[in-house]
Amino acid sequence: MKKKRLERDQEKAVVSGVVAGLAEYFGQDPVLFRIIAVTFLIVTGFFPGLLLYFAAWVLMPKRKPPHVDYEIVE
Repeated sequence: MKKKRLERDQEKAVVSGVVAGLAEYFGQDPVLFRIIAVTFLIVTGFFPGLLLYFAAWVLMPKRKPPHVDYEIVE
């Protein structure tokens, strides 16, 4: 069984992939997490939410793309 890791998802990213990574980690739709994130920003007065987002951006590693072996055809 593959171990779940909390990583930023660059493929589904709108800004940096933090919210998309959280959504994938919890097995949910990224749109739901984006709505929650925007609501949190509005409720907290933007600064605390932006500070948490920036901290997650710095601390969460990027997802490494899967290793693909390319076959050279001549």
